Amino acid sequence: MQELTTVELRPEAGAASSGVSLPVVATPPARTQSATPWRHRLPAAARQSLRACRSMLGEEADHGRLLLFSPVFLGAGASFWFLAASDFPLLTLLLSLSVLTIAVLITDRSRAALRATLLALALVVCGMLCAQFESWRASTVILDSSVTTTLTGRVERREGDGRGRWRYILAVRATEEPELKRPPGRVTAIVRGADTPFDIGDIITGRARLTPPSGPALPELNDFSFGAYFDGIGANGFFYGAPEKDLEAGPQGARSTSEAMLEWLYRLRSSIGDRIRSILPGDTGAFAAALVTDERRAISNATTEALRQSGLAHIVAISGLNMALSAGIFFVGFRMLLSLFPGVAQAYPTKKIAAAGALIAVTAYYLISGFGVSAERAFIMMAIMLIAVFFDRPSISLRNVVLSALVIIAISPSEVLGPSFQMSFAATLALVSGYQLWKDRRIRENALLKLPIFRPVVAVAGFFGGVLLTSLIGGFSTALFSIEHFHRLTAYGLPANLATMPIISFIVMPAGLLAMLLMPFGLDAPLWEVVGFGLDLVIAVAKTVSGWGGDIGVGRLPAWYFAVAVAGFLLLTLLRTRLRHAGTSTLAVSTLILLVLPVPRPPDLVISEDGSLVALVAVPAMASNRENPPDFIFDQWQRALVLPTHHPPKMLEGPAIPPDGEDRRVRLSHDQQNEARTAMRAAAGGETNRFSCVKKAWCTSRLGNGRVVTVIDNAAYLGPACDASDIVVTSVRLRFNSCRSGATLFTGETLRRTGSVELRFADAGLEVATAFESLSRPWIRHRAYDWRSNSFAETGPSSVSDSGE
Repeated sequence: MQELTTVELRPEAGAASSGVSLPVVATPPARTQSATPWRHRLPAAARQSLRACRSMLGEEADHGRLLLFSPVFLGAGASFWFLAASDFPLLTLLLSLSVLTIAVLITDRSRAALRATLLALALVVCGMLCAQFESWRASTVILDSSVTTTLTGRVERREGDGRGRWRYILAVRATEEPELKRPPGRVTAIVRGADTPFDIGDIITGRARLTPPSGPALPELNDFSFGAYFDGIGANGFFYGAPEKDLEAGPQGARSTSEAMLEWLYRLRSSIGDRIRSILPGDTGAFAAALVTDERRAISNATTEALRQSGLAHIVAISGLNMALSAGIFFVGFRMLLSLFPGVAQAYPTKKIAAAGALIAVTAYYLISGFGVSAERAFIMMAIMLIAVFFDRPSISLRNVVLSALVIIAISPSEVLGPSFQMSFAATLALVSGYQLWKDRRIRENALLKLPIFRPVVAVAGFFGGVLLTSLIGGFSTALFSIEHFHRLTAYGLPANLATMPIISFIVMPAGLLAMLLMPFGLDAPLWEVVGFGLDLVIAVAKTVSGWGGDIGVGRLPAWYFAVAVAGFLLLTLLRTRLRHAGTSTLAVSTLILLVLPVPRPPDLVISEDGSLVALVAVPAMASNRENPPDFIFDQWQRALVLPTHHPPKMLEGPAIPPDGEDRRVRLSHDQQNEARTAMRAAAGGETNRFSCVKKAWCTSRLGNGRVVTVIDNAAYLGPACDASDIVVTSVRLRFNSCRSGATLFTGETLRRTGSVELRFADAGLEVATAFESLSRPWIRHRAYDWRSNSFAETGPSSVSDSGE
């Protein structure tokens, strides 16, 4: 406002004084540019957009949408803790949480943005604390290195694979010859050749080969030791021959009620699977058992691959689809049954009674399903939806999804990094968000469609339209995570799902639910035959669609793209106003940048974590040092590098010293060293990017850039290999890590500490990328353990080499 001031007018000297004072408007001082608020200096269009954004943010807050991001921040904190190079001090985390909590409480409510920021930071710290506590709670002892020992253990779980083999999870009771100084508490072991499977609770003993859980097949790929640590599995292996049941073993000690109940549940789960497979043979029975008990190993590899390539693998997993169908069928069927009795329907709330029955049914389903993360998420989600019916609240909402995510992250934060959690919640989040948009749409009435003649057509079209829309949303929402974890996409998942969803919804799940209800009375066999008929149709569709091809290899994504794309996806699905299109823009722009940027250069050489498998990368193929490389590692290499073609080595005639390749203490004579050195140099002069091998001795190849790499199976050939090569790889655990000749040396011991390795030859020199930079995290700490000193060695092997001896 302008300021009024009074100015007194005085006459000049000699004049008569009138003493009149007149009010005058004073001109305010001009504002400087710096005193003007920044938003007032923006163009008019920008100021209008800013006001619109603030209005939409207020609308999001009024609808509680900002609270939907709470599991995002909680999961981000857990992910940050797991991906960090080392643990964070607990005291620091607790103090940070205390300070942030106090700051949230004392911050004025009018400063909503500041309060939301502080609350988000507090949730991040909470996620880090949850991750820390889960790590301490697990405290799994992981075997430090491969060993052959006599293993005695108690059967906790079992699962057949359809080829006469059984996979057991054993609680280790003892190891002998040698006795392990640091034995794992629980292991998985494959048994071949047993006449009958062992029962849960049996004590078995036998000679077994145990290995630690494997690390990433390549840097930035999935670390299997991470999942094994939080699953409580310290080693994997197999028995040499069939183990024996120990009839004289005494009780291990008093078990808690929870342990006894858990064993009873696993025994019940196993008996249900055996019952189903006894009625339905082959893949049909294995498929049906997997839908009920989540035991998938009995399904043949051919059928599993067909289901995966056709985009139907989600049917096998006990996830939201299975749980929703079972709950929905029970809810609708039970409510219809109650409606047949008018007195009951009028006197009691049949809807709530049916919801209570469905809740009991899905709880029983979850208890026999094996407690997988997808089943856990689906159960929590369905339980919340059914409990909402008790209070007359909407059952399908984003709040239910968020609540289930909070529960799972708080209990098992390690699942945040797994594909099951990410794909399961991505699909659910997208479907519920799409449902909300569909429900809030403006409906335009069409009187023609209300005619009785069109009602069946509308119903059928609505069903298939719903399946089509659900498949599209589910496929697009999980595509990003499928590429990130499996490096592939399925092109024909939509027609496969359109063909199989009616079969699953109207034949398999209803008959399966009735069969489970009648199983205690022994009347379930005819219904399982109906289930088998439906699953045979599903398998036929899967094999037909997989025959079309459509398995698209994508390869590894840059780390930045996955993080940015996930952020865009969350904005798109969690917001309700036009602000959600910021997520669409983020996804589009990040994908465009990914396509425009040059493709990262692939490695020239990849080495497995034990040094037994080495591959030369030369587009469009990979050449390995094995004629039949192990599928578990090599398949991951081919998918990540998008190189499906394999060039096996050329086998050369030549002696291997020693002949059986087992006695590594034998040294080569001077003449034998010269002979091996000459043979290696001659082999390196052959075809580039292709290994030439002498069986059980060595393999060598010249890369396109002229460098020579040699892989030796026997330490006796180390000297000649170092002299004839630029890079030497061996699986033998040597006490040194360099060659006197100057060649780069990778040994079983150095690779044990670094994990898998990628090598790139650049102008500046050799670039080495390793799976692990530090061994301080609990799930990889075992790699630093030295069984000789029974301690954790902080340093690697010596750099002194005796390769010239």
